[in-house]
Amino acid sequence: MSELLALAAMLRELASLPGLVVLVPLAAAAGLAWVPQPRLAAALGAAAATAAFLLACALPLRPVAGLLLLVDPLAAHIAILTGFVGAAAACSVAATPASERPAGRAGPALFQASLGCLLLALLSNNALVTWGAIAAACIGSVGVVGLPGTPHAKAAAFRQLMLCGVGIALAFLGTMLLWLAAAPALGPGLPAMSWSRLATAPGCNAAMLNLAFVFLLLGYATKAGLAPLHAWLTEACAEAPTPVAAVLTGSLLNVALLVILRLRGVLNANAAAIAPGPAIVALGLASVLLAAFSLWRRRDAQRFFAFSAIGQSGLAAFAFGLGGAAATFAGLLHLTGHTLTHAAIFQCVGHAARLKGSQRFSDIGGLLARHRALGLTLAAGMVALAGLPPFALFTSEFLIVVQAVRDLPGVVPLLALGLVATAWALFRRLVSLCAGEATPDRGPAPDLAALLPAWLPLAVVLVLGLAMPGPIAGWFAAIAGAAR
Repeated sequence: MSELLALAAMLRELASLPGLVVLVPLAAAAGLAWVPQPRLAAALGAAAATAAFLLACALPLRPVAGLLLLVDPLAAHIAILTGFVGAAAACSVAATPASERPAGRAGPALFQASLGCLLLALLSNNALVTWGAIAAACIGSVGVVGLPGTPHAKAAAFRQLMLCGVGIALAFLGTMLLWLAAAPALGPGLPAMSWSRLATAPGCNAAMLNLAFVFLLLGYATKAGLAPLHAWLTEACAEAPTPVAAVLTGSLLNVALLVILRLRGVLNANAAAIAPGPAIVALGLASVLLAAFSLWRRRDAQRFFAFSAIGQSGLAAFAFGLGGAAATFAGLLHLTGHTLTHAAIFQCVGHAARLKGSQRFSDIGGLLARHRALGLTLAAGMVALAGLPPFALFTSEFLIVVQAVRDLPGVVPLLALGLVATAWALFRRLVSLCAGEATPDRGPAPDLAALLPAWLPLAVVLVLGLAMPGPIAGWFAAIAGAAR
């Protein structure tokens, strides 16, 4: 009888608003697989992704902590970000020429399936369901990366499958160990896998919890693109269509960081467990430094911005590792800013690549001379990524450095070196792309309407940096206060 009641409760959760956020893209994926016209499939996929985003915007009004779904401010915030990036990417795919889209009708279906799995991972209240949803999203993204069928695309998809497969296996082992660690405090069954109960369970087996942390951190750090587990991301972004690259560098990394943040809360609730902060700080700092010096050798635009995403994800992880409400506030602001900025930049890179017939830096130059709107938009995005005012990433980086000076002054010189090297590399590329010598055009120029999906996220990042509205500041503070 109790099992039937639990099943009925789960079905009611799936019929609620959070359940619809997940089910809309998953249902679209199932339907799009049977749509024979690629253009129609892309348009329907854009509509489904937009509907999922609009539903996600209402999540803060419907907090849930049930058997299957968990909608707290942290999950709602990142779900809104994920929905926005997914909707922008799907709309961009629908407006892209057929030759640039993921091949055939499988592309939109796989994209919607990946988006639905990412949203499920964010809103799940079960560690095993979270693992399964992230694994399915990774497999779906592998399919989209490999759909063009070129040798380079197949090689990138294979590398992503192998490296992410190792991460998935480590995360599964860590999830099982986490269940064993929580069983003494929460009992066997679903409660021992519930994120909401794990965060308030001080009686977990400390030795088992420490071991689970090691495997989970390594497993999910692979999905978060943290060094030295990052190699799949740059190749996948280089070969994927630019809208898909935006999802890889934003949404997938953010979902993995959310799990790491929840895991930090579980360990902090158990005084006998190891401190999770130093390990997360080390991975984050390594990612910042690796990305900073890798940017100088990149000759391909999508690889370049993929390495930039690794550095930005690493900086957010560094802030989460510092712990405390102020550092978590700064990390969330940075995660939000870099997700929106990368979404805008990959839109611009896609337009520039179609315009110039290549995504190599040697073929893209002088955008301001011939295509002022595109050049100014790309320049604004790169200034934001460099951490310069007046954008939100300047504020978040300043707050992170201040917290590092207070808590870990010994690592501040290394962190500052990484930030300065990153900004210098971005500024160097900005000059060549936007203000350098103009290169020949080989395709149609984007009109102003095509740049609207890039202007909107940049406008949000600008507002967050110039004068963050009070309600939004309170929202970030509430999330940071709740995330221990």
